Amino acid sequence: MITGGSVTSSAIPQPGTGTGTAETVTVTTGRRTVYLVVLVVLPVLLLALAVPAAWGWGVGPRDLVIAVVMYLVSIFGIAIGYHRLFTHRAFRCRRPLRVALMLAGGMAVEGPVTLWTAEHRRHHKYADREGDPHSPWRYGDDGWALLRGMAHAHVGWFYTARRRSSPRHWVPDLLADPDVRRFDAAYPAVAALSFALPALVGGLWSWSWTGAWTAFFWGGLVRYAVVHHVTWSVNSVAHTFGERPFRTRDRSSNVWWVALLTLGEGWHNWHHVEPTCARHGVLRGQVDPSARLIRWFERTGWAYGVHWPDPARLRARLAERDASSG
Repeated sequence: MITGGSVTSSAIPQPGTGTGTAETVTVTTGRRTVYLVVLVVLPVLLLALAVPAAWGWGVGPRDLVIAVVMYLVSIFGIAIGYHRLFTHRAFRCRRPLRVALMLAGGMAVEGPVTLWTAEHRRHHKYADREGDPHSPWRYGDDGWALLRGMAHAHVGWFYTARRRSSPRHWVPDLLADPDVRRFDAAYPAVAALSFALPALVGGLWSWSWTGAWTAFFWGGLVRYAVVHHVTWSVNSVAHTFGERPFRTRDRSSNVWWVALLTLGEGWHNWHHVEPTCARHGVLRGQVDPSARLIRWFERTGWAYGVHWPDPARLRARLAERDASSG
């Protein structure tokens, strides 16, 4: 149940010129069609194919290990790399780790880091208001309107949005980075590697074409589909259901199973209170593996300037919550 805070119940209007033309750029029909196929249709089809495949020949230990490792690389790459490092600058790190996190994020096949970051920075500025690229409250807050809004927030906006966030407006810092520019240029190769790598490992591990194929299916295709829907659940589920212990101007929420699957990203309420904080799970029992890995990077000297939660600010926010609930 959602508690604390309030947001107007009116529908979220279509973002357009009201957000400022410099903030968004027009998306061609051809590019929107590519988004529809790669980000909306294919993941659903692959998950549908995975059911009879698992029923028919199952998932062997080798393919399961490869799929889990690829899943962890992809999710950590998004959570720590694309999100906490590049979008919010929650910490700084040495160049090899920075490049590695960028590559790991690219393995999730969610787009170049500049586009991903631009969309997310715009989301934070307009969260659950006009201008938010993927609010589930866009059409209203009851019945069919909310179901339609959740579908929009989860995957629909990839195709329906005729304007996308402009990297020139939202991420000039990243566009000025030579490593980022090289990564964006090489992104198609990184996306291809995301599928070729598990196939190569599976083939060498089993020394067979069958092993390469099954690893490609489970560690490449199915993993990619699962990663996408797990990631998008933060946009849809964690802005609709869950607990809201901290007051925010939006409906960002904590959903424990989303946090489990996203390695800490589902503790979304505090993240919207302190977007630059390297830890999202700040309350007792909120396990945040991504924050723990950042802590490990810090202790080994690979990460520095980490923005950990300010105890005084956290206590003040908790006192505010207790006062409002009392």
